[in-house]
Amino acid sequence: MFGSFDISTSALSAQRTRLDTIASNIANVDSVLGPDGSPSPYRRLFTTFQAQRTADGGAGVRVASIEQDDEAPFHPKLEPGSPAANADGYVMYPNVNLSTEYVNALETTRAYEANITAIETTKSMITATLRVLA
Repeated sequence: MFGSFDISTSALSAQRTRLDTIASNIANVDSVLGPDGSPSPYRRLFTTFQAQRTADGGAGVRVASIEQDDEAPFHPKLEPGSPAANADGYVMYPNVNLSTEYVNALETTRAYEANITAIETTKSMITATLRVLA
């Protein structure tokens, strides 16, 4: 029965990491310059999950990796006066789509809530079992 706690807590940790990644994407939606000040738009990040087995045979999930989205193109905007503009006057904006990020954040929040509910249900079942045995 305690294995269900392990599964839910590992999922909570994984979803927290996913939400941090989504928050980073939203925060950098307008980041067109790199750390050195050169034109280098932010690339969207995403998490990938993987099933895991613990040493005692328990199950769970973990973040396998946090990767950059290299396939989605940057969004060009004509801004000839910008220091980040290329020779044609276009500034390349990050490949972050706010609608997608908000939907992903909502999905992640719901998954987090579902795992909290699973923990609460398991806790209630253990408490009821202890009452029956007492």
